[in-house]
Amino acid sequence: FPVLLITLGVLMAVGPMVAQGYGGGDRDAIRDAVRQGLWLATLLGVVAFLALWQGSWMLRWAGQEEETVVLTEGYLRAITWGVVPELWFVVLRQFVEGLSRPRVVLIITTAGLLLNVGANYILMYGKLGFPALGLVGCGWASALVYWTMFLVMVLFILKSDGLRPYRVLSRLGGPDWHRFSEVFRMGWPIGLMQGFEVGLFSATALLMGLLGKTALAAHQIALQCASFSYMVPLGLAFAVSVRVGQAVGRKDLQGARRAGHVGMGLGASFMVVAALCFWIFPRYILSLFLGTDASANDEVVFHAVGFLAIAAIFQVFDGLQATAAGALRGLKDTRTPMIVALISYWIVGLSSGYLLAFQFGWQGTGLWWGLVLGLSTAALLLSWRFNRQVRARLPYDHR
Repeated sequence: FPVLLITLGVLMAVGPMVAQGYGGGDRDAIRDAVRQGLWLATLLGVVAFLALWQGSWMLRWAGQEEETVVLTEGYLRAITWGVVPELWFVVLRQFVEGLSRPRVVLIITTAGLLLNVGANYILMYGKLGFPALGLVGCGWASALVYWTMFLVMVLFILKSDGLRPYRVLSRLGGPDWHRFSEVFRMGWPIGLMQGFEVGLFSATALLMGLLGKTALAAHQIALQCASFSYMVPLGLAFAVSVRVGQAVGRKDLQGARRAGHVGMGLGASFMVVAALCFWIFPRYILSLFLGTDASANDEVVFHAVGFLAIAAIFQVFDGLQATAAGALRGLKDTRTPMIVALISYWIVGLSSGYLLAFQFGWQGTGLWWGLVLGLSTAALLLSWRFNRQVRARLPYDHR
């Protein structure tokens, strides 16, 4: 997942480039961004394929049981055959979303989810004459879904009257290294920024594991709840990136600022609602995961209720930082947000969490307060950066 997330992040540079080209009426810029994005996806896909194909060595290095390593290796070597088409799909998705047409992406991904359920059932358990492949069958099912989603998206683009004139899939030719490097220069900081964020939560989970399985179980439950609500501001971040990019392409900087502020306001406002749910109904939420009335679960429930209360606080900051990062991508500002992510998530968030948990004795609560400090730092710095960037580009009398 981290390998896929980082490579996806690099390719997210295509969306703002398409949006700015669309806002400025520059079809050539759109076509170049998508074509070079496909070439970059191919290169990244090959690198990701090789990394995942040999991924089992990391599990052996980490001391995992050999049976687990063998199962994981089979799964990875099946799913890797779908990595390249998945990355191609991401580029084409950035294309259609950059033109303000996200509905087709929703339809294709929903259909892909349903196909994934059916293919998992058939290949894992050996239905309809197929052999029972177990975990490896799950990998093959995902690869099948990735190929299907990519091919359906290609067919839609070729058949759509609104998308066909852009000719993004005709005469791909070879890489244009000037345009290729432009996409990569903008994209690699986004990939690293996503890596820093997911790394913070992964490292926090590893540290939580040092406190015992009860604390880790409570942590995973609370984090699942926070991750679920995070999907809304994450979707808003994609929309904000497109809206800001299109406004910049039209040279409407007031519109870009307005789009960014509306997106950040919506992201934070939704997370306020989620925070209230975490505060008011924690035991009901936890009952979706385990029996809250069972005495055997009392300790897990106690820790999870505390973690949800803290999660309610960082929810608001998480929604703000996600949408602010999306607004900055719309401005093609990616390197400074990457540095902000490194400082906020690792230097502030993880370090403070470690100190509070193990030096001040706050244990799991300390790790969660570290998440609050990291995400709030990112939210404040990224939103300040967006306002500063737009203000600097506006004429003096409009600031």
